[in-house]
Amino acid sequence: MTQVRKRRPPATPKQAAGYCGPVDDSLDPVLFKALSDPTRKSLIACIAKCGRGCSVGEVAECCSVDFSVVSRHLALLARSGVLEAKKEGRTMYYRVRYAELCRSLRSLADALEECCPQAGAKGGACSNGKCC
Repeated sequence: MTQVRKRRPPATPKQAAGYCGPVDDSLDPVLFKALSDPTRKSLIACIAKCGRGCSVGEVAECCSVDFSVVSRHLALLARSGVLEAKKEGRTMYYRVRYAELCRSLRSLADALEECCPQAGAKGGACSNGKCC
C-alpha cells in the first residue's frame, strides 16, 4: 500500500511566488485591465443587457462619452477577448463573448477556491509544486 503525502502550502509569500498553480494562469492582466475601467464596464453592461451585437453608434448613445472614445474602448475590449467585433459594410458591431468570458472568470474562481484553506481536503495548497 502506498502512502499518500499531503502537500503543504508554501509557508511564506516569497516561497509561494516560486511555485506555479492554476491561479497564476487564471489571473490575466489584459482581461482585468480591460474590465477595470468604469467606462468600459458600462459599455460591456450595455451590450450584454442588449443581448445582441450593437453598433458603435448604438453603444455611444447609452453613455455620455464621445463616439471616438467609445470606439477606442470597444476596440480595446475586442483585443482583450471580452467582445467580438464584426464589420458589416462601414459599420462595426460588437457582441459580448459570453462563453469565453464566463470560462475565464469561472476558471479564476475555481483556482481561488483551490487556494482557500476552507476549500476542502487540499487545505489551501494551491501551488502544484512546480516552479514558475
